[in-house]
Amino acid sequence: MDGENILEDFCNRIAAEIRLPEALNKKLLSPFQYFGITDSIDLTKVKWENGKYVASELTSLYTKNDIRVGEIISNLDKYTNDINDVRAIGFCVTIEHAIFMTEKFNLAGLRAESLSSRNSGDRDRIRSQFKNKEFNYLFVVDIFNEGVDIPEIDTVLFLRPTESLTVFLQQLGRGLRLSEGKDCLTVLDFVGNSRPEYDFESKFRALIGKTTTSVQKEIEDDFPHLPLGCSIVLEKKTKETILENIKKATSLNVNQIITKIVNFQHQTDLPLTLNNFITLNHISIEAIYKKDSWSRLCQRVGVIEDFESINENQIYSAISNKWLSTNSTSYFNFILKIAKQDFNISIIDFNENQKSMLLMLHYDVWQRAGGFDSLEKSINQIGKNQILVNEIIEVLEILIDKVGFKEVEIQLPYNQPLKLHARYTRDQILVAFGLSTFDKKSSNREGAAENKKLNTEILFINLIKSEENFSPTTMYDDYAISETLFHWQSHNAYGPETTKGRSYINHIDINKKILLFVREKANDENGNTMGYVFIGEGIFKETEGSKPMSVKWELSEPMPNYLWKESAKMSVG
Repeated sequence: MDGENILEDFCNRIAAEIRLPEALNKKLLSPFQYFGITDSIDLTKVKWENGKYVASELTSLYTKNDIRVGEIISNLDKYTNDINDVRAIGFCVTIEHAIFMTEKFNLAGLRAESLSSRNSGDRDRIRSQFKNKEFNYLFVVDIFNEGVDIPEIDTVLFLRPTESLTVFLQQLGRGLRLSEGKDCLTVLDFVGNSRPEYDFESKFRALIGKTTTSVQKEIEDDFPHLPLGCSIVLEKKTKETILENIKKATSLNVNQIITKIVNFQHQTDLPLTLNNFITLNHISIEAIYKKDSWSRLCQRVGVIEDFESINENQIYSAISNKWLSTNSTSYFNFILKIAKQDFNISIIDFNENQKSMLLMLHYDVWQRAGGFDSLEKSINQIGKNQILVNEIIEVLEILIDKVGFKEVEIQLPYNQPLKLHARYTRDQILVAFGLSTFDKKSSNREGAAENKKLNTEILFINLIKSEENFSPTTMYDDYAISETLFHWQSHNAYGPETTKGRSYINHIDINKKILLFVREKANDENGNTMGYVFIGEGIFKETEGSKPMSVKWELSEPMPNYLWKESAKMSVG
């Protein structure tokens, strides 16, 4: 009620949540048919302040245009079964706009009412009449996003650009309530030429759900990964407008980011931090680190003073090439703890698993064997640039908040620091299992790595192969059969009769551990090398074929849901 963010009372952490696509797949909400319709109104010249269009200018455009009203009615006739038999809610920019739309619809013979702060005392009457279809169109203003609770709504009209993703989802949610006799929700979104600041990407990302495919690719391919029963249809010009907007937004150059840093103080009273900046501007942390370190970008616009470049290239590389490809609460928290003591450590204070993580950190930053008298001195050196230490802390806190799963312990006959379902780089994995030491870095880039002392073999598995990264002889057939059964194809030289093949078949008898690390593809949508998800120990079930041989591995712990979905798509049987 005080207008403040409730998350601040909970240390900005969400214990549990359910996203829109998951709720739709579980049939907790009504499926939707979303139509992106070309709007004749050009918004590129409308003033933009505090992260949104100036409402008065939008109102002026919308309330002086009878042609647009005719286009809205024409599209209702096109996309609904019966224009006179709907319960449609239309979201307007201001009270004047809502009243204007109501008057124009009534003049067109379409029964309509408006609801705003001016007539909020009539809410109960209006709700009852709307529910009983005494009128078919209710025009409201943003203030009633949460206040209008009418499950029977079967049509939503976005009659103005919705800059806030939260508001957009609230508005869409007015029509997603399940109701008897409602098969699906029809959504009409009127899309005009927009300013480059307007964010289409996060809106469609929220509708699509979890997928490693970029929003741009989803739009180009006509949304193959929507929740069950849902569809998004974009008119040709609308599709072109949205794709152009997203391409400009995702291909930010350094000057555009710097301009946004300069404008930050004019858009909010929040302090300029990396987290506040990417949240306000809907920019991914990956987009920032494609260009430069956050501290250096801020220095270039005079937000902070120039600082020494000691360790700068190495720490920038660690963040952009290693930590953005990693997803592990335990590893990030470990680094964060020593970062908060400026990496001033004494090696005797750490157990063996923690020493392994220190070595993982060494290679994340320095990317070479040795180079220092000791591992302790290597870690101490990271803390020599206070500006960058502060940046490391901020980045790690952001990455920890982004983790959306619970790590699981794995029981092995030796100690190692990695957790099930977390994502790690190849170099981190090789360190964790003793294949890289402080004095010697493993050069392994194969599909498997073996530590004979630990009697353990690690399988590095790519679900999606591309000819750019794999030769025809290494396009193996790897996919999940179920959440606990994985189909893997060996190197072309291995068969059940070979020494290596027998070591897989008889691995239990010889006490050999087979550990599976899986990634969706070699590079993510930002072009960064993807890390591997640790899905656990594989227990041999059966094999078929030879050179290559196909093996089915049973997992003791189910795969994380997001990876299982991606892996199941690869199944050919």
